Amino acid sequence: MECGHYERFECRSCTWLERPYDEQLATKDRLTRDRLAAALGDRPAPAWLPPVASTPEAFRTKAKMVVGGTVEVPTLGLWVPERGSVDIRDCGLHTSGIQAALPTLADFVTRAGLAPYDVPTRSGEVKHVLVTESPSGELMVRWVLRSTEAEARVRKHLPWLLAALPGLRVVTLNIQPTHAAVLEGEREIVLTDRVTLPMQVNGLTLHLGPRSFFQTNTEVAAALYRTAREWTDALGPATVHDLYCGVGGFALHLAGPGRRVTGIEISADAVAAGDRGREDAGLSAAEVRFVAGDATSYLLAEPADLVVVNPPRRGLGPDLTARLEASGPAAVLYSSCNPETLARDLEVMPSYRAVRAQVLDMFPQTAHLEVLALLERG
Repeated sequence: MECGHYERFECRSCTWLERPYDEQLATKDRLTRDRLAAALGDRPAPAWLPPVASTPEAFRTKAKMVVGGTVEVPTLGLWVPERGSVDIRDCGLHTSGIQAALPTLADFVTRAGLAPYDVPTRSGEVKHVLVTESPSGELMVRWVLRSTEAEARVRKHLPWLLAALPGLRVVTLNIQPTHAAVLEGEREIVLTDRVTLPMQVNGLTLHLGPRSFFQTNTEVAAALYRTAREWTDALGPATVHDLYCGVGGFALHLAGPGRRVTGIEISADAVAAGDRGREDAGLSAAEVRFVAGDATSYLLAEPADLVVVNPPRRGLGPDLTARLEASGPAAVLYSSCNPETLARDLEVMPSYRAVRAQVLDMFPQTAHLEVLALLERG
């Protein structure tokens, strides 16, 4: 992939851009295998499936753009201390639908009089615009503002934006008042009738809310869910717990005859979205249920045959790994975006051995990846 921003040193986020894609994929696979082998020590090595490749460009279904420049000439892209605002609305990693929408969103900044936030002077109003595209081409747009000062103007010009972007379904204002390197705040104001964006994955519909987590590479996420379903069906557990389930991606995919799946999530909105996805899939609450609560506490209170975990980059950590060891599920399906913390967690879970594993290239042009591992007790 060629990128003028990279060549001009305006954006160097794609740290592996100069490597051929086949080399990127092979290197990620080799390094992950080596790291997990070291963590497992004398335990048997897993059966490794071939890595799942991505399209090297136009794969990101979510854009996180800093709004800079001026009201009259806004930029959408990055804030670089040495350069200031850098416009990268033509970034080749984003889907074509997002690339097509960004110029219209820049025009909206001007039309609604949204003064871009200036980092050095701590002045201005709009900090970021966050855009998500579904596989069907529908969009969710979130404007991250310092306050509600511009809410009336945004509402006034919202009909224009909805007409200019026919696929736009959800628009919100997120209020982030602090001068800090924090992407978003706690308060979300929904401006449209629709609150969630339907994400079609493997014939299922996941309802993505404004603050919901979802992988930025939908095609590879679909492959991740398919592999998880195949491994689970082969294992045949009667009960499955999906810890930190979000909107139910794993839970809905792992449903099957004679199996009871429980998704646990602290967010009530995510639980409601999971229930809606279950209803859309024609599944009963006896087959899949979503529970609002603390996942680690639930783990000990109600045991399961298979536990699914998909932690952030920091991994499970000592508390949850200790609880898994104590609760004794027969198997753990571990989806990790950081092989280093997966390896660290495996080192302190001696009762489990990795029986299957696969690298999925969720993040081409970088060293980042996803790895799925099936761990069995004994």
